Amino acid sequence: MSVVNKVIVSIAAVFFVISISACSPEVGSDSWCMDMKEKPKGDWTSNDAKSFAQNCFFK
Repeated sequence: MSVVNKVIVSIAAVFFVISISACSPEVGSDSWCMDMKEKPKGDWTSNDAKSFAQNCFFK
């Protein structure tokens, strides 16, 4: 694989990761709270539960 191909593949990978992370709602936003309400409680992390309590439960 040539250097040019490696650079192109690396750039494509970076854009792919950025595009996936841009789809996640911001923690504490209304859409994040709705997503968490639909997510099974067993799949929550301790940070998820704490953030939900601080940002969604007490609104």
